[in-house]
Amino acid sequence: MNAEELSKIANAMVAPGRGILAMDESHPTCNGRFEKLGIATTEEMRQAYRDMLVTAPGLSDYISGAILFDETIRQKTLDGTPFPEFLSKNGIIPGIKVDAGAKVLAGHESEKVTEGLDGLRERFAEYHKLGARFSKWRAVITIGEHIPSWACIEANAHGLARYALLSQEAGIVPIVEPEVLMDGDHSIERCYEVTELTQRIVFQQLRNQGVLLEGMVLKPSMVISGAMAKNRADAKAVAKQTVRCLLNTVPAAVPGLAFLSGGQSDEEASSHLNAMNALGVQLPWALTFSYGRALQQTAMKTWKGDNANIDKAQQTILWRAKCNGSAALGKYSDAMEQQAA
Repeated sequence: MNAEELSKIANAMVAPGRGILAMDESHPTCNGRFEKLGIATTEEMRQAYRDMLVTAPGLSDYISGAILFDETIRQKTLDGTPFPEFLSKNGIIPGIKVDAGAKVLAGHESEKVTEGLDGLRERFAEYHKLGARFSKWRAVITIGEHIPSWACIEANAHGLARYALLSQEAGIVPIVEPEVLMDGDHSIERCYEVTELTQRIVFQQLRNQGVLLEGMVLKPSMVISGAMAKNRADAKAVAKQTVRCLLNTVPAAVPGLAFLSGGQSDEEASSHLNAMNALGVQLPWALTFSYGRALQQTAMKTWKGDNANIDKAQQTILWRAKCNGSAALGKYSDAMEQQAA
């Protein structure tokens, strides 16, 4: 494990005005989105879609890294260049999703634990050879009646920490993603309680395992009202509560945080990130984005599997990347959305 190299990559991932494109959807997730738009659910169409995303001219102005799925890291762009090689040549760091998904936690039917540690050391060795320089592992925490349980939080935090150390051992920067789901009608105050507790336990486990904090990136969820809540908190409240939570839980040694969008609309995800960076609070780490749907969904709807729509779809992904790059600097505005419309 080269601490200096890991730190260098982690800092590049959260460079000012740039964020991470999460294009690591599993086959069922990607195919489900394709089906809704009438796009054929084949490997060739998934390849063509991801080619459309990464070949957008100027993407690296706003995107520092791209998280790939196991299928994609083995594929090539339509002109025959392996995806990791193409990304690297164009100033974007290739990454890889390595978890095997969230499964029901034994004894806790309404909660989940992420699996995938078995054989992970060997998979990391292969992914490094294929060009991956960072990785991602997602844990999910659900807010509900009498949950989350200590068992759920601790099991997921322990898994995240073991994954992170295996990643660093292979010379690959880990993105640690403890997602507190937006599902439900909980208040922003309840979300704060759960998020703070989760992040405290995650960092305790990271320390216990000996993970190099300077060589990782945190991918947190925002402190936000549940999607079904009445009187949902506004962007300023989300920003204040999220930053307060982070200052109470995230060590200054971590280079940066790349938020997940977690089901927010494109505009919400940009607005919330911008509000945090515009608070005027001096922070020890960078706050940027690692969005999937909030970067891709409009581009996918524009593309629809038709080559005639590629240019327009690429303009769309570039625009959303630019909006979020601006938000990472606290320079995004509603006027940008009106201009796009």
